Amino acid sequence: MKITILGSGTSTGVPMVGCHCPVCSSNDPKDKRTRSSIMIETAGKYILVDTTPDLRRQALRQRIPHIDAVLFTHPHADHVNGIDDLRGFHFIHRRVIPCHASRTTMEMVLKSFSYIFRGQEVAGYSPLMEAHIVNEPFALFGQTIVPIHLYHGSMPATGYRIDGAAYLTDCSRIPASSLSLLAGLDILIMDALRYTPHENHFNIEGALRIVEQLKPKRAILTHLTHEVAHGDESRLPEGVEFAYDGMEIAL
Repeated sequence: MKITILGSGTSTGVPMVGCHCPVCSSNDPKDKRTRSSIMIETAGKYILVDTTPDLRRQALRQRIPHIDAVLFTHPHADHVNGIDDLRGFHFIHRRVIPCHASRTTMEMVLKSFSYIFRGQEVAGYSPLMEAHIVNEPFALFGQTIVPIHLYHGSMPATGYRIDGAAYLTDCSRIPASSLSLLAGLDILIMDALRYTPHENHFNIEGALRIVEQLKPKRAILTHLTHEVAHGDESRLPEGVEFAYDGMEIAL
C-alpha cells in the first residue's frame, strides 16, 4: 500500500491569494501547498480521500490513471468542491465511482451536488458517483477501512484508518472512543494548522500532544497555513515531519 499526499495546505492554499509573506514568497517547492487530500494505492486500486478544488491539478501532477473509490471527511468547500473534476475519469472509463462518508457529510454532499449522483439528462450529465453511508468498519479492495469519529470545532468530521495508517484532517478534538481505534499506528497523518491556536483545528502544539499520546512510528503534520515554513521541520520532535504536496509514504 502507498499513500500520496496530494495536497498539504489549508482552505486558502499556499501561497494565499494577495499575500507576500515569507512563506507565500518562498522558493521552496515544499511551501507550495494545494488543498488537503490524500491518495491511497492498494492492489492496483486508487482510493481518493476528499475532492478538493485542486483535484484536477493534483491528478495531473501525480499522473493518477483512474479513481476507484472516494472517502469524504466532511462537507466543507475545500474538501468537496472539486467533485466535478471526476468527470474526466468518467469520460475515459465510464465507471460510476462509489463514495463513502458519514450520514451528515453525505447528506450535505448529495444536497450540494445532486446531479453528480442522479445525472442530468437535459444537460448531458451521466451519474458519476454512488453514495454509501458508513459508520462502522467496511471492506474496500481487500483493505478494512475504519471510520474515525472526530470533531472539527462543533461539527462532526471523519478520519480513516487503513491498516497501520490513519488520516485525521480538519479536527480539533478526538473522542476517547476514537483514540482507542488509533493504537499501534505506523503512520499518523493529522491536522496541525499553524502555530497559533484555532478553535476548529489542532495547531502544531495540540497535534504534537496527540502524537505523544498515540506514539505512532511516524507522524506527518498536514493542512498547513502560510504561518508554517517547511524549513521549520528541524524544530519538530524526532519522528515528526511536515507533509508536502507529492510526498509518498510506503507501508
